[in-house]
Amino acid sequence: MSRKILILTGDGGDSYEALYAYQRFQEARWEPVLAAPSRRQLHMMIHDREPGWSTYTEHPGHQMEADVAITAVAAREFAALIIVGGRAPEYLRNDPSVLSLVREFAQQDKCIVAIGHGVQLLTAAGLTAGRTLTGHPHVQVEVERGGGTFVSKPAVRDGKLITAQTWRSHPECYREVFLCLSEASRAAGTADRRRQSSWLAPTGDRYRPRCPRPRHRWPGGLR
Repeated sequence: MSRKILILTGDGGDSYEALYAYQRFQEARWEPVLAAPSRRQLHMMIHDREPGWSTYTEHPGHQMEADVAITAVAAREFAALIIVGGRAPEYLRNDPSVLSLVREFAQQDKCIVAIGHGVQLLTAAGLTAGRTLTGHPHVQVEVERGGGTFVSKPAVRDGKLITAQTWRSHPECYREVFLCLSEASRAAGTADRRRQSSWLAPTGDRYRPRCPRPRHRWPGGLR
């Protein structure tokens, strides 16, 4: 099983969510890869709540360098997809290559994580029907119009789909993320052992390759 984790964002993405994901996976000895529409320095933002505001506030955040362009990514190379929230999903959901990539992860039954407004990519990709999700309160209407059930919890796991409300939900979210990855790793290990045992035949307390006995050529023909 791959140890690579794809983190998807772009300009306007939440810098804390992206940085936390990148360093948290490094800490756990996974290999995070930051993907964006183009490989360059990204202008990230900090999103927070402030008294007297009816919505969240936005301030310049830490800049990050994209490791790879989205069009150069294949889901089969990664164990999971992390969709960062912030303002980036607002325009990324209009990019056909982004939606195609998100659907590719779903088709290959990989772990998919969306935080805050990152859920907008799930709704745009048509992946919320019949699923239970959470996210930023502003995406509730999109989830329900897409056939999903929105719940107000810090983090929600539905199969291999994990959603979280905001960066404040990181503890609840990443507990589910690493549980999902652990389960996927065990399943991959079991599948590898089954493939290995399929070509072994028992001989007492040992195993030998399950292959036909070679026919030796003797004088006068085959025996």
